[in-house]
Amino acid sequence: MTQKKRKQITLAITGASGAPYALRLLECLLKADYQVFLLISSAARVVFITEQNFKIPANPDAASQFFAEHFKVTTEQVRVFGKDEWFSPVASGSAAPKQMVVCPCSTGTLSAIATGASDNLIERAADVVIKERGQLILVPREMPLSTIHLENMLKLSQIGATIMPAAPGFYHNPQSIDDLVDFVVARILDHLGLDQNLMERWGYGKSES
Repeated sequence: MTQKKRKQITLAITGASGAPYALRLLECLLKADYQVFLLISSAARVVFITEQNFKIPANPDAASQFFAEHFKVTTEQVRVFGKDEWFSPVASGSAAPKQMVVCPCSTGTLSAIATGASDNLIERAADVVIKERGQLILVPREMPLSTIHLENMLKLSQIGATIMPAAPGFYHNPQSIDDLVDFVVARILDHLGLDQNLMERWGYGKSES
């Protein structure tokens, strides 16, 4: 019997604040049995140390092992690629997943994607998803937003990318930081078409009598 192939997705993590969002999203994707192609910028590693006390190995193979052990999955399910691994699947339209999330997305990465810079693998992977008419979700975490940021977001939105700022709501009465993180991750999962039970959807929770 032929083994069912896992769905694939590219997850890029850049240097904006928001490591908890990235970690929770990665956990949910792996639990949903996705094969995740993981791209991590150098700045993101610094943020992970600051916000999560996680020291992610710089070597891609070691980083794959690190995440596999943390989430108790195989290194085949979570594959980390370095910024210059141009022969990785995500660098080519013939092999790249049709879905990609950049979470969190720095405004520098946002700008590079908007201009098609493709100077590193994160930028190239996003460029591939755009040109192949795939689904690209960008999760910026910045405030205030300058005119430059807004113009880049508008440009990307107009060509089909989804701009989803890490701006959690409060109508679900969050009791912890984890609840706020789950709000944003749940919305990302909704847009990816994945069932989630991280939070109740509006109108389906308890109502006042």
